[in-house]
Amino acid sequence: MSNPIKFGTDGWRGLIAADFTFDRLTLVAPLAAHVLANVYGSTTAKRLVIVGYDRRFLSEDFALATAEAVRAAGFDVLLSDGYAPTPAFSWAAKEHNALGALVITASHNPGSYSGLKIKGAFGGSVPPAVTQQVEALLAEGKTVQGTPGKLQTFNPWEGYCKGLETKVDIAAIRQAIQQGKLTVFADVMHGAAAGGLEQLLKTPIRELHSDRDPLFGGGAPEPLPRYLTSFFEHIRAYRQENPAGLAVGLVFDGDSDRIAAVDGQATFLSSQILIPVLIEHLVARRNFSGELVKTISGSDLMPKVAALYNLPVFETPVGYKYIADRMLESQVLLGGEESGGIGYGNHIPERDALLSALYVLEAIVHSGLDLSDLYRKLQERTGFFSSYDRIDLPLASMDVRAKLLNQLQTQPPTEIAGHRVIDCLSVDGYKFRLDDQSWLLIRFSGTEPVLRLYCEAATLEQVHKTLAWAKDWAN
Repeated sequence: MSNPIKFGTDGWRGLIAADFTFDRLTLVAPLAAHVLANVYGSTTAKRLVIVGYDRRFLSEDFALATAEAVRAAGFDVLLSDGYAPTPAFSWAAKEHNALGALVITASHNPGSYSGLKIKGAFGGSVPPAVTQQVEALLAEGKTVQGTPGKLQTFNPWEGYCKGLETKVDIAAIRQAIQQGKLTVFADVMHGAAAGGLEQLLKTPIRELHSDRDPLFGGGAPEPLPRYLTSFFEHIRAYRQENPAGLAVGLVFDGDSDRIAAVDGQATFLSSQILIPVLIEHLVARRNFSGELVKTISGSDLMPKVAALYNLPVFETPVGYKYIADRMLESQVLLGGEESGGIGYGNHIPERDALLSALYVLEAIVHSGLDLSDLYRKLQERTGFFSSYDRIDLPLASMDVRAKLLNQLQTQPPTEIAGHRVIDCLSVDGYKFRLDDQSWLLIRFSGTEPVLRLYCEAATLEQVHKTLAWAKDWAN
């Protein structure tokens, strides 16, 4: 039996042919358009919905079916004429003054999944209240009828790239590459970022895994070290032959809204490292200002770097839509999450890996330093040195999940891995601050029996010791 259609932190995802089917998609898509019209219809006279897709199995077919179902329900539709990053469709929603966008993507999930993301007229992920309305209409068995609208196609890259080009010193980056001062590698992981940097920079870079592979090489298009072995090897081989000069690797997830990086020595750098570097670059070199918005799983280095520049800090639950909500109501410099989603107050309220990549390149070119050197300087300035890791622990069943949750609610631990608990934050899961200022975050997936464990501590040894304690506790 198919699982109920349920929207998680950013969209509905399901196994193709089991949960994610044409019948179910064409049932939910018109309801999503109907809710978008109810929520954002006052901001535009158009009944226009953007429909886009990534490079997964059957994505263009799912997108066409979505577009036709939405058109038949009484809406005009702009359907993408090819794959593009999810942020490009969020940009298109705002650029075309549409009600929003429906994007066929399962983001970083393995190739057996597809999914649907709902974007609002403002150019970002809709808040939970909107997806809850869609789920409620599904439960009621409601259908949407109307006079069929128009269906046209468009190139989403054109307006999106023009928008990004205005935000970054493209000329300086291009010149550094063409003069051989900077070598840029990109692992697009067979996803929707393919060709994106070259379109923007208008100069060749060293892009890997550009071909369409719906099985993603047998892994998942997620910017994590375990999927990047060949990328690391490629950069190491280059560095052996070219020991001088700056080099950087940029890693994009399947729909190009999340990013990671690799320094010139092939060391992996997550957004826990990139976000502090970007804060410093945007404030010190670009003279930007505004609030730092971080999720509770973000590194403690982020607020420490913000404090160097007297920036206010706002913390949210995990999920970029919470950051987007804050970006709509406050002047934000940058909003970011530990899983690689980073967005900017001078852009749409949406995480955008290509814009983040451009800012990373700009930081390297303007500073003349390797990414890891930029990071180390921030550690030295703040006096804060730490390590971080995260693991996802499958649970036997949702019943086990319920028992663990009840234990956290009624008998939370007072000591973890030999350290006393001094504080507990429960806005999203349970974040335990320990007496050595390390922290452990225990969160549950909302849609599957999975426990997510996050830890930051002074050393990697302490991180692994704390995560091992959490695994033993869960088991």
